[in-house]
Amino acid sequence: MATTSTTPTKKRSEGLNPYVLLFFILVIAGIATWIVPAGQYASETKVITMVKDGIETKVSSSYTIPGSYERLPEQHGILPGQIFTSIADGLVKAAPIIFLIIFTGGALYLLEETGAIKKVLNNISRSKKLNDFLLITIFFVVFSILGTTGIVVNSIIAFVPIGLLVAKSVGMDDKFGAALVYVAAYAGFNASIMAPMTVGLSQGLADVPLLSGLGFRMVIYIAFVIAGILFLTFYTKICRNQGMVRPEIAADDSEHQTSKISALHIITLSYSAFCLVGFIFGAVEWGWGEKEMMAMFIILGVGVGVLNRMSPNSIAIGFLKGCAGMVGGAFIVGMARAIAIVLSDGMILDTIVNAIISMMDGLPKTLSALSMFGTAAIMHFFISSGSGEAAVLVPIFTPMGDLLEITRQTTVQTVLLGEGVVNCINPTSGILMAVLATAKIPYTKWVKFIWPLVFTWIVISIVALVYAVITNLGPI
Repeated sequence: MATTSTTPTKKRSEGLNPYVLLFFILVIAGIATWIVPAGQYASETKVITMVKDGIETKVSSSYTIPGSYERLPEQHGILPGQIFTSIADGLVKAAPIIFLIIFTGGALYLLEETGAIKKVLNNISRSKKLNDFLLITIFFVVFSILGTTGIVVNSIIAFVPIGLLVAKSVGMDDKFGAALVYVAAYAGFNASIMAPMTVGLSQGLADVPLLSGLGFRMVIYIAFVIAGILFLTFYTKICRNQGMVRPEIAADDSEHQTSKISALHIITLSYSAFCLVGFIFGAVEWGWGEKEMMAMFIILGVGVGVLNRMSPNSIAIGFLKGCAGMVGGAFIVGMARAIAIVLSDGMILDTIVNAIISMMDGLPKTLSALSMFGTAAIMHFFISSGSGEAAVLVPIFTPMGDLLEITRQTTVQTVLLGEGVVNCINPTSGILMAVLATAKIPYTKWVKFIWPLVFTWIVISIVALVYAVITNLGPI
């Protein structure tokens, strides 16, 4: 009697969940506090004056004193229980971002319930005038400007669901949707032209004229954005050539082929756009942040419900349902913040900085600048805040650069570009991990998708820094 055997099918790898990855990193950080010698730099507070439209704003920042590193006599090891309480601390400290993400879900759920977004995006997907390249270019130009000026950085998470909806409407995957918004904004932020809390703070700490070197940074910004547009365009072309298109698009297309946008839909979308533009205006003119954006999303959600004649109960239930859908993406910000808390409480962050910087002794001028760039990139995995990293590294790098006759403008750029190029692959970045959790993209799959663009940005940065060293980029 013949027997047949069936080969068990292998389960397709789902990749590493962002929560699992961050928890592993958190545990490793906790263990490291018992192994890595505890140490600390001395710090001082410096007040930087920024002028905008004739109005002076003073920003105080604690910065590291070069050469002041000292080993501490005792280890400050983190106990197992503290690892879990650090998660709670991270959630508390990241509360503004967390609630911003949650409120975004509530407002967009009500907006989706009106059907306005779906009909507009279906019309876009069938439009012959708006091809993939033009769609990508529009998103990159708009969001990169918001990113490079520092207007929309952490709050970019609020726009990710829109990118996912656009991706679905044109038959692309969630990686495309997340990149359409997140990568577009960070293409600008990573090569920031005038973001006050990165460029302004770094130049202030190095005693460089605020916002000087604008032309140099503008060229890098344009190169970063063009690289991002071409990367996503090529990815889209490959997906379409290989038939990697969502199967549900064909069904949606036949269902909505004759649907037209009603006057109410136009009013609803116009009101939503007014709310978003109003926030951007407030961010530019009055320095609005996460708190005001949360309020804006509440206003947006309630207004959309009223315009579409939803009952008060329907508005409340719909808003809460949308909020619930974003909890997974929101809480991950607290998990990422917990890693920084453990490293800081364990007093090993300055030890890591000192060890990496000590490796740079005796290097030639150009290699020293590139080593600063590499150090900033590595340290960004430990200090995911751009302003926090600037406060640690710029005061240390500045005297080193002076001794090597590297201009302070170049020194500032090594830090800005170093932390910038790894933003889109940094697993300790609460923003990136929240984006991936919101889009349900495993971290490993995201890295496999985005690494060619990150590598291109690194090459652009190296070329720019070599040019800066050779030409003694000024004014200082």
